[in-house]
Amino acid sequence: MTVPMSPHASARPPSLPALDTARKWLLRHREAIVLPVLFVLAVTIFTLEAPGFLSADNLINVSRQSVYLMIVSLAQLVVLIGGGLDLSVGTVVALASVTGATVMAAAHAAWPDAPALAIAAGCATGLAVGIAAGLVNGFGTAVLRIPAFMMTLGMSSVAFGLTLLVSGGVPIYGLPPAFGETFGFGRIAGLPVPSLIAVVVIIATYVLLEWTRYGRHLYATGGNLRAAELSGVRTTRVTIGAFAIAGALSALSGLLLTARLDTGESNIGASLPLESIAACVIAGVSLSGGLGRTFKVVIGTLLIVLVQNGMNLMQVGAYAQTIAIGAILIFAMALSRR
Repeated sequence: MTVPMSPHASARPPSLPALDTARKWLLRHREAIVLPVLFVLAVTIFTLEAPGFLSADNLINVSRQSVYLMIVSLAQLVVLIGGGLDLSVGTVVALASVTGATVMAAAHAAWPDAPALAIAAGCATGLAVGIAAGLVNGFGTAVLRIPAFMMTLGMSSVAFGLTLLVSGGVPIYGLPPAFGETFGFGRIAGLPVPSLIAVVVIIATYVLLEWTRYGRHLYATGGNLRAAELSGVRTTRVTIGAFAIAGALSALSGLLLTARLDTGESNIGASLPLESIAACVIAGVSLSGGLGRTFKVVIGTLLIVLVQNGMNLMQVGAYAQTIAIGAILIFAMALSRR
């Protein structure tokens, strides 16, 4: 005799298939969800734990603080897409700072009534130094076939030595007041001038990578060097150009930092190589080349700056902040691994 079963008794709990489907979806899309998850998690934690974190003044401060790392992270993005890596961005920032400040101070002392001339001369010198360092990196990597890691590590040491040689290890003063007032603390329509410059750099980088022939060739070079060469891409020029762009952007960041500090400093930029790589990796940029998007790197940079800002508001020490950034990098790499 068959005992009739309740309709509820025959129903299977749908949790196992649902969990299995969710697990597969997470594994398949883990690279895309790492950045949003980390960003939402950071904002939630610091909103609850850090007083004034979401205040307008603090958010404007974050936008100003993020400028320098943002520009260097975009420099790192360009190199990484091409299949390289630049460990010299930090010392190039410092070298551009001291060389630009030295020329600017000398020109201002010689022509005190022409501050615009002194500012132009100092900025041109700093940018030229950054581009020169990038060209050397690119030549060593593309022509001499030195691995980018070793080439840029060596350039980092060379640039730091030149920085100390130029500055003597002491800050460089005597800059035109208009330089700091405009590019350090100036505002246009209520927005900080450095933030507006960063926006221009973001847009220019996006257009370069997404809408130009050079951008397509850069992605092709980083994705498959041999295939790109067989397709007619001049990979040597592309690689050298990528490092030159990175040098120019790093120098720009150094000049903006100089305006902010009102001095040329030889010890700025030490943490920028790690932080810029972390911002790119968190944003899903491939360390093997050929993959990365501008706006994702912007969000990755903002995440790092938000974490630093939140920990400052919580009065967390600088050493612990360095540990946190390294932990975020490791966590992002673990989740986004292929």
